[in-house]
Amino acid sequence: MSSNWRGQSGSAVTIPARTLARPRSGSAVVWTESPLQLLSAVEAHGAGLLGRDTTIYPRAGAVGMSGILSSMMAQVPAGVSFGQARTQIPSVRAAGVDRWVIGDAFSGQVQRQLLRHPPAHEVVVLDDGLATRKLLSGLTRDTLTPLLRPRAKRTPARDALGLAAWFRLRQLAQRGKLVVFTALPIDARVHADFERLGGHLEFHRFEWLSTQPVTEIVNEPMIMVGSAMPADGLIHADPYIDWLHELTQDGPVGYFPHRRETPELLDRIAANPMIRMKEHTVPVEMRLRGLCPPQTVHCLPSTVLASLGLLLAPAGVRLQGQSVPQSWWTPTTTAQLRRHLSSSLDDSESAA
Repeated sequence: MSSNWRGQSGSAVTIPARTLARPRSGSAVVWTESPLQLLSAVEAHGAGLLGRDTTIYPRAGAVGMSGILSSMMAQVPAGVSFGQARTQIPSVRAAGVDRWVIGDAFSGQVQRQLLRHPPAHEVVVLDDGLATRKLLSGLTRDTLTPLLRPRAKRTPARDALGLAAWFRLRQLAQRGKLVVFTALPIDARVHADFERLGGHLEFHRFEWLSTQPVTEIVNEPMIMVGSAMPADGLIHADPYIDWLHELTQDGPVGYFPHRRETPELLDRIAANPMIRMKEHTVPVEMRLRGLCPPQTVHCLPSTVLASLGLLLAPAGVRLQGQSVPQSWWTPTTTAQLRRHLSSSLDDSESAA
């Protein structure tokens, strides 16, 4: 595939995408901190990007991890094994490992390991929601850009670590040792700049997951994918719940909660008899693959619009992203963060 963007003159410039040969040899060690990262790791292995042998270490205590582990262990592709859950990231200097695979490049624990990374080893970054786009945007800037989460507390020490991680990942890209594996649509200019830097951007459409049997049947005509925004203090809970109640005027709603939603908020949502609360188990990408028209999926801005779009758009299932009204945002949510969080609203169209 190629990336097209317009230079200063306005003329279109085509940058050929440098895809990696698949399957690849060697072995990989993976650190996953969320169900989506774990699913992405299995997709990367299934695509032949990680080598013949992949060992996945889940983060101990990560919300939702036990459910996806019990589901995935029986069906992962050949060559995938699971290590014991742990609280500390595996060493980048593990013997016999050719590539080190992570999801959250903004994690302080990950960044400290990056500074000890052997130059001969490759780093693969898996999907981690909108953070994947933020990472690519930051790495392709020529100005110093500390890798920090949008809401991270800024301190001199944290800025220094984030800046060192930015340097290290750019060095790896320049050596051809950095791969980003994503299902998200990426801005063409960022894509082109990342490849000129030397990085490899590899896309997937959940090819491995699409070969697996559908294990859950959802009967409600309207599906709501829950949001962590109220729990994270980004939006007020009351208008969010009021909006959910309005959706029930058109019929029953199946509610698939986000792994960070609080029990108190879920109890308030479930108080409406027209909202059928679903137990949180595995990622919605695995659970909602069996939907069909005229079923409709609603959600606030989320990368789910892109990932579910890849799986459901071919079947004609509609995804409806709801923009966040200004009155919903809490005062502590900056304008920059609001724009960042809302940037996924067009993803359902891009994934179709």
